[in-house]
Amino acid sequence: MKKVCHMTSGHRSDDVRIFHKECVSLAKAGYDVFLVAQGESYEKDGVHVVGVEKQTGSRLSRMLFTTKNVYKAALSIDADIYHIHDPELLMYATRLINKGKKVIFDSHENYPAQILHKEYLPKPMRLFIAFIYQNYEKYILKRINAVVIPCKFGGHNIFENIAKETVYIDNLPILSNIFDSNQKLSYPQVPSICYVGGLTYSRGITHLIKASYGAGVKLILCGNFNPIEYHSQLMELPEYECVDYRGFLNRDQVVDVYRESLIGMCTILNVGQYNKGDNFATKVYEYMSMGLPVIITDSPYARKVMEEYGFGICVQPDNVEEIASAIRYLLDNPDIAKQMGENGRRAVLDKFNWGIEEKKLIKLYDDLFSKAKQKMAGKTKRNGAIV
Repeated sequence: MKKVCHMTSGHRSDDVRIFHKECVSLAKAGYDVFLVAQGESYEKDGVHVVGVEKQTGSRLSRMLFTTKNVYKAALSIDADIYHIHDPELLMYATRLINKGKKVIFDSHENYPAQILHKEYLPKPMRLFIAFIYQNYEKYILKRINAVVIPCKFGGHNIFENIAKETVYIDNLPILSNIFDSNQKLSYPQVPSICYVGGLTYSRGITHLIKASYGAGVKLILCGNFNPIEYHSQLMELPEYECVDYRGFLNRDQVVDVYRESLIGMCTILNVGQYNKGDNFATKVYEYMSMGLPVIITDSPYARKVMEEYGFGICVQPDNVEEIASAIRYLLDNPDIAKQMGENGRRAVLDKFNWGIEEKKLIKLYDDLFSKAKQKMAGKTKRNGAIV
């Protein structure tokens, strides 16, 4: 079997994109798949998870020690292809290339753009660190075999003339996980809407709470607050009384939240890379899968897709009154909301699902192995001619 190894120092071993989508898809396609990550070792769905010791210290500790442990464990597997999921692991990419390995970098985000808005970094340092990282990333990516990224940004390939090959693989939902779970629970007396994901100011949570209160709906929030103090600040707002905070939920619990909600919300502020990419946050596709109409941040890409599929309403994310008005419109027009939900489900079934994306992933791997086989055959032929 063709052996491949995914490496992550910053994600959980059961990460949805890494494990449940990429690794499991490759295992089903016949690859011998290993995943090196923090935590315990185990085998599941044809994937060999190799655990390394968790680091409980700072981000710097993770970058210095966890990455080294991940690399050592991955190297011992002696795979043919290595698939890197964190920018701090790029330091080992050229080492793997020098050992004759194929290397893929999975750029989950536009990291230089995100660094500029990392709240834990002092503002004067952000521009400098982003500049250093961007040039370092270019240096490494010119030497590895391929880059995977969820989408273009404003129609532009951010790795153009840098990476040898760029493959767009979006983090779309697996149909069997959510699509068939859209039967509604009994509605509560107060209409409910939901937001699932990271809970930060940049993701528009403050404005969303105020808009929900103004619209007279219950807002179900699911996820972790970052920083934790942000949650304390929000609880001091009079509008917070409309919030039903559920914390971090597992997949089944998240589906139950979708089932008791009337609208899915994703009004992320225009900060960093947010709303610049030619795709949506994963939560949006999940809302669509469940037949929920979606209220989403207005952007050129969002307007284009909304005009084609009509699954919700675009709003300005910092305009509380506009968000509240959109919520009230959908609640006051249930037939229109239902039609938008059906449009979203049809769009997911036809276009926005993992079954389509996994074909791109498998083709990338098949192509890399095919090129390696051709290169080996040519080398053997030349050696034979010399003999």
